[in-house]
Amino acid sequence: MTSRLDGVILGRCRREPEERCLWWRGTWWSWRAFSELVQCCSERLADGGFGPGGRLALVLPNSPLFWALTVAVWSLGGSVSPMNVQEGPHAVLKACSHLKASGAVVMEGAHDVLSLLRSSGLPAVASAVDRDQPSFALLEAGGTEVDEAVVFFTSGTTGRPKAVCITHGNLADNVEAALERVVEIGDEDTVLNVLPDFHALGFTVCGLLPLLRGLPQVLLPTFMPPETTLEAMRRSNVSVAVAVPTLLAYLSAALARGSQRPVDLKTIISGGDHLPRSLDDRCRRFFGVPVLEGYGLTEASPVVAVNPGYAARRPGTVGLPLPRFSTAIRDDGGQELPLGFEGRLWLRGPSVAPGYLRCQGLSRDRFRDGWFDTGDIASIDEEGYLSIVSRASDIIIVSGFNVYPRDVEEVLRQHPSVTDVAVVGYPNSLSGEIVKAFIVPGGNGPIPLRELTAFCRERLPHFKVPRLVEYVSRLPRSAIGEVLKRELRSF
Repeated sequence: MTSRLDGVILGRCRREPEERCLWWRGTWWSWRAFSELVQCCSERLADGGFGPGGRLALVLPNSPLFWALTVAVWSLGGSVSPMNVQEGPHAVLKACSHLKASGAVVMEGAHDVLSLLRSSGLPAVASAVDRDQPSFALLEAGGTEVDEAVVFFTSGTTGRPKAVCITHGNLADNVEAALERVVEIGDEDTVLNVLPDFHALGFTVCGLLPLLRGLPQVLLPTFMPPETTLEAMRRSNVSVAVAVPTLLAYLSAALARGSQRPVDLKTIISGGDHLPRSLDDRCRRFFGVPVLEGYGLTEASPVVAVNPGYAARRPGTVGLPLPRFSTAIRDDGGQELPLGFEGRLWLRGPSVAPGYLRCQGLSRDRFRDGWFDTGDIASIDEEGYLSIVSRASDIIIVSGFNVYPRDVEEVLRQHPSVTDVAVVGYPNSLSGEIVKAFIVPGGNGPIPLRELTAFCRERLPHFKVPRLVEYVSRLPRSAIGEVLKRELRSF
C-alpha cells in the first residue's frame, strides 16, 4: 500500500465510482458522490490559500464532510487535526494555537467555538456536515512536514493533552498490518463507524481502514441512543463493529430491553479500554458472537495488538502484536525481562509516531533510540500473546506491595449489586497508599461496606481489599469510554 493516503482513496473513487462508499442518514453514497464532495472541498480550500504545510482543525462529528475535508487537505499537501467540540471552546482554541493552524471548519450550531476562534484571529467557518464548507481565507502554512497526515490531541487517562504527529506512512502501515492480522475482515464486509473520528481508534480503524480497503462504512455522528445505532446496523447490514467496552455495554443493554439484534453482524472488535469478561459473555449472549479484544495507543497510530480471529482468540489477552512491531518488556531501569514477566511495554515499528509536537522534553523521555515507552505494564507469553496489566501511573503501592486496579475491579464486578467500578490509590500515612473503590451500585442501592469487604476478602489478598468505598451515579469517562482516573483521584 502506498504511503500517500489521498492517492489510494481517490484512486478507489475512480475505479469503483458507483460502488457503495458511505452510509449517511439512511442513504448510501457512492464513491463518485464522495469524490465530488472531496473535489468541492479541495477547490474551496485552495481558493482560500490553503496549501502544502498547512494544518486544518476539524471541529466536526463523524460525517461525510469530515472525511471529504481530510482527503482534500491531504491532496493539497496539508494535515488535519480532529477535535472534540465537547471539550469546550477554550480547549479548542488552545489546541489550534498549539498547532499554529491555518484555519478551522466547525459544525453548524457550535456558535461559541466559532465566535471564540474568530475573535482570536483564526479563520473559521461553520458548515453543514454533508456538503462542502463555505469559502474562507486561511492563514499562511505553519511549515509542517510533507508526510504529516494528522495531529491528534491525547491525554490518555492520566495527563494533560499532548499533540501527537502521525504521518501518512504511520497510518498506511497500521491499516495494512491490522488487515493482515485480523482474518475475520473480508472484502464483502460493511464496517460500523460510530466511535468518534477525532480519536485515533475511530479515525484509523473505523474511518480510514474502510476507505483504503474499499469497504462500505456506516457513518453515525453518535452512538446515543443505542437503539438508533442498532437500527442503523440492521438497515445497513453492518457485519463488522469496532467498538469500545462502554459502547458494547450500552448496545447489549438495549438488546436486553428488547431491541432487535443486527443479524448480519459477524465480527466484534473492542479496543480503547479493558474488556471485562462479563461483558464478553453478554456480547456472546445478545449478539451471538464473542469479542476480539485489541490494544493500542495514539502514538502507535493506534493499533498495537489484536486477537486475530475467533479460532485463535485468547480471552483475557489483547492478542498478538501487529506485523512489523517489535515489542519489549523492560524493568524501570530499561533492562529487558524474560517472557512471562510483567514490566513496562516498549514498542518499535513503522506505525510508531515520530514524536510530540512542540514538546521536545516529553518526546526525549518517551521516544528513545527508535523505541517508544507506552507507560503500560504488560506481559507476553511464550506464544506471543500480549496481556495489559495496568498503566504504570495507575499502580497502587500498599506497604510495598503492587496492586493492579484491574485485579480488584474484576472481583468487584462479580458482585451482583455492582453495575460499574473503578479503583485508585488513596494516600495513607502508614501503608503509603490504600485501595479506594468508586462503585456505581445496581438497583438495590449501595452495598453495606461490611458485606463488600467480606466479599473481597474471600477472593483477594488482604492488601488488595478496598479500605475506602465511594458510591457514585456514574464514572467520569473520556469520549471513547475510558475511565478518567485522574479525576477520581481528585475526589
